[in-house]
Amino acid sequence: MPVKLIFEKSVSGRRGVKLPQSDVESRVKIPENLLRDRPADLPEVSELDVVRHFNELSRRNHGVDTNFYPLGSCTMKYNPKLGEEVSRYDGFSALHPLLPQLRLGGMLTQGALQVVYETERMLSEITGMAEFTMQPLAGAHGELTGVMLIAAYHRARGNNKTKVLAPDSAHGTNPASAAIAGYSVVSIPSNARGRVDMDAFKQLLDDEVAAVMMTNPNTLGLFEQDVVEIARLVHEKDGLMYYDGANLNAILGRCRPGDIGFDVMHVNLHKTFATPHGGGGPGSGPVGVCDKLREYLPISLVVKRSDGTYALEYDRPNSIGYIAPFYGNFGIILRAYSYIITLGREGLLRVSENAVLNANYLLSRLKDVFPPAFEELCKHECVLTAAPQATKGVRAMDIAKMLIDRGFHPPTVYFPTTVKECIMIEPTETESLETMNAFVDAMRAIGEIAESDPDACHAAPVNTPVGRLDEVAAVKNKNFCYTNDA
Repeated sequence: MPVKLIFEKSVSGRRGVKLPQSDVESRVKIPENLLRDRPADLPEVSELDVVRHFNELSRRNHGVDTNFYPLGSCTMKYNPKLGEEVSRYDGFSALHPLLPQLRLGGMLTQGALQVVYETERMLSEITGMAEFTMQPLAGAHGELTGVMLIAAYHRARGNNKTKVLAPDSAHGTNPASAAIAGYSVVSIPSNARGRVDMDAFKQLLDDEVAAVMMTNPNTLGLFEQDVVEIARLVHEKDGLMYYDGANLNAILGRCRPGDIGFDVMHVNLHKTFATPHGGGGPGSGPVGVCDKLREYLPISLVVKRSDGTYALEYDRPNSIGYIAPFYGNFGIILRAYSYIITLGREGLLRVSENAVLNANYLLSRLKDVFPPAFEELCKHECVLTAAPQATKGVRAMDIAKMLIDRGFHPPTVYFPTTVKECIMIEPTETESLETMNAFVDAMRAIGEIAESDPDACHAAPVNTPVGRLDEVAAVKNKNFCYTNDA
């Protein structure tokens, strides 16, 4: 369709009415300084070539749907196709966020508002929180929201608190979120058992501490057994407890953060609740709070009215304001909603049980080749070390690259930084025994090669479109350029 005709249709006001040609042309006129001086150099290709091109790119990519993705601390579980189907229902996907809530035509949005409301209520029940905001668009976005809520609470009480404490094994987003919110960050050292060093913690805890940010189980896959005592001490100082929900998959249905002393938390829908994850999005990090923090939640919030209808509420004078537009990442909320109601309470209990079982199975099968960082029961992930292989010149990164040649996505390596040559493996609950055994066989075979022919480990991967990159040099010597070449 010619450009002029397209614009005629879009600006005509209503069907069957055409604006004068001069009016249409004035509306679509492009400023001279934005016009090209030569035609765009675009390739002329057939539909078949385009389809083959993008399918080839897809073939080179690695995702949860292609093979095992044991990325520690990221919970890369399978995303059920039911959630994808639900998110594409016309009644949801065709909605515009500016449609009215309750006025003329408002019934079009009632289903969407109900989904947001019911997901918020279910997350509150699952975690022991009083209320959630569904707006944050990622886990880190949720963390920042949570720390802003903490800051609002202390401002309202006239508290002059300047510090946030976080364990040395914390995710890097914890100190980053606290720093962005204006706090200085103090690291709490771990003890010999991989948990918070209580003596060091008590020395660091003073009247200037606004909050303690914790992941439980922590990033070593270990449950912080002193968490109730930590929360008691923090609350005595009128501080708050922040729960990083990245590892919630390990305790789902078994332990509620709100019941053990946490005041605010975020949930990664793209981890625990089986929605798409990776590639920079789409993320979703709803934030839950205890009762005393509810008044500071971002606006708007979906509420259920006495007549059974749903609406967005803005009358929150102490709110921290807008965090994200409209409903948050609504398509991801839909996927999580379908996941929760499909599994139900018993299904969510089995999620954590099987996640912990799978992690301990891998630990038991690999510990004679790659020793565990701690000789005890782990939770959702096991942390091993390639320190024995490093004495032969084979580092954790070499092992990760060799796994790529065998069709597996590498586990997380070199994190947490408290473990030398760290390999952090999270199988999740969705992997079969056959898949885990194949992964174990690959890891053990790599261990044998590292022992017998360590030099052979340094070239991997060799079966991929791109070979071994010098990642350190790439970070240190960035070379950005812009070109007009195709």
